[in-house]
Amino acid sequence: MNDCLFCKIVAKEMPAEIVYETGRTLAFRDINPQAPTHVLVIPKGHYSDAAALADADDGLADEVLKAAHAVAVMEGVSEDGYRVVFNTGAGAGQTVFHVHAHVLGGRALTWPPG
Repeated sequence: MNDCLFCKIVAKEMPAEIVYETGRTLAFRDINPQAPTHVLVIPKGHYSDAAALADADDGLADEVLKAAHAVAVMEGVSEDGYRVVFNTGAGAGQTVFHVHAHVLGGRALTWPPG
């Protein structure tokens, strides 16, 4: 997608602080962090939301979740707890329509999240 911000980050056309990368995933720091650790994990291919990622049915959703856990370990938040969030649709707060998992940690995360 030519106008997708995250596709531009994958193509290295837009800067991002990349913290983890695999053949099919990319993880980078959120520019508006909501916790001490706030990293976005995306598939390198374009899928609009979590539903589209689930429909891919080729193990990619699993790879995104494994990458999210790897980020939590690397960031040192896996022991105390971390949250992985997929916002799907504008009504849920999704603002960039390239599926992304938010990995949040490093502070107490209350419930419900708001």
